[in-house]
Amino acid sequence: MAVLPLFPLGLVLFPGLVLPLHVFEERYRDMIRDLLELPEQERQFGVLAIREGRETGVDGISALYEVGCTARLREVESYEDGRFDLVTVGTELFRLKELHTDRTYFTGDVEWLPDEVGDAQEADVLAASVGVAFVEYLEALGAASNQEIEAPELPDDPLVLSHLVAATMLLDLADRQELLAQADGRTRLRRELSVLRREGGFLRTLTAAPAPELSRTPVSLN
Repeated sequence: MAVLPLFPLGLVLFPGLVLPLHVFEERYRDMIRDLLELPEQERQFGVLAIREGRETGVDGISALYEVGCTARLREVESYEDGRFDLVTVGTELFRLKELHTDRTYFTGDVEWLPDEVGDAQEADVLAASVGVAFVEYLEALGAASNQEIEAPELPDDPLVLSHLVAATMLLDLADRQELLAQADGRTRLRRELSVLRREGGFLRTLTAAPAPELSRTPVSLN
């Protein structure tokens, strides 16, 4: 069990993924100032997706998802008015056990979750299938948006691939959170294969019939 400062956001962070942030709310300025007083290797906070509510404003958050990912500070740029620009990288998975509100920002008791591939042989087989399905999904997405989308170079590591695909697909927050919370890389890849086939099939169905509004709508992978 550990205590983490928490930064609730309207997104899901995965291990290995870069997350830039602009910090302007006073409570999170306090958090960054506190982190900068720690040794460099301890400068991290927990990112939890917001289940209900909004990122900003007093009492804006009414519910959080339980499984999140730590964000380790890599670059910090401070401004005279107290704002910060951050570059962070997702590192470890955790589960929130208890939320604390005794500081200006949230903190929480968390338990660390293993970030393992699971059955390596099955994960390798699934990774090959996911890689193919992901490229086909991007092709269908490009056709639906009338854009050319270049597939990124995919990692050989099945666990890394599972994080990359989950973070890159165009999904709603609940679906992305479900992928984050999978027990291991193997089960995440299995679920991703199902989602990729579902979403790719949906996109291909749309583009097989006249859909002028969709074809003029830009789609971004960001």
